[in-house]
Amino acid sequence: MSEVLLFTDGASLGNPGPGGWAAILRWGSHEKELCGGFCHTTNNRMELLAVIEGLAALNRPCHVQVITDSRYVHDAIVKGWLPAWQKRGWKTADKKPVKNQDLWQRLIALLNRHHVDFQWIRGHAGHPENERCDVLAKQAAQAPGLPQDPGMA
Repeated sequence: MSEVLLFTDGASLGNPGPGGWAAILRWGSHEKELCGGFCHTTNNRMELLAVIEGLAALNRPCHVQVITDSRYVHDAIVKGWLPAWQKRGWKTADKKPVKNQDLWQRLIALLNRHHVDFQWIRGHAGHPENERCDVLAKQAAQAPGLPQDPGMA
């Protein structure tokens, strides 16, 4: 099974507002940058989408180390929030609907395809790949003609 590093970040210029996501995939000596955006979205959606798009770009099952500055994404996986939400019928512990369910469901399918570990890093702390993803995500959020985020009502 191939070993892959996946660095991710998401940005929203206003929350909600125009947003972008970015991912850097690294396996061996190869590296690929991915990014995209929407005209009206949230930061959390973009953080999630960065992980989803990075994992979706892999054409075979891999062992993936996701490096993210998103506590939202990291904690949902590492602290077991995601399976708890599913068990409660996509409700939070205080019985409210889970936000971004459409993206969480996409992520679940990808987590079932790959062996994925998550590592949290502090954002804007000089981590080269995190800084690069931040730049790419912000550029994507400012691109002209961004489409609508289908998950935003």
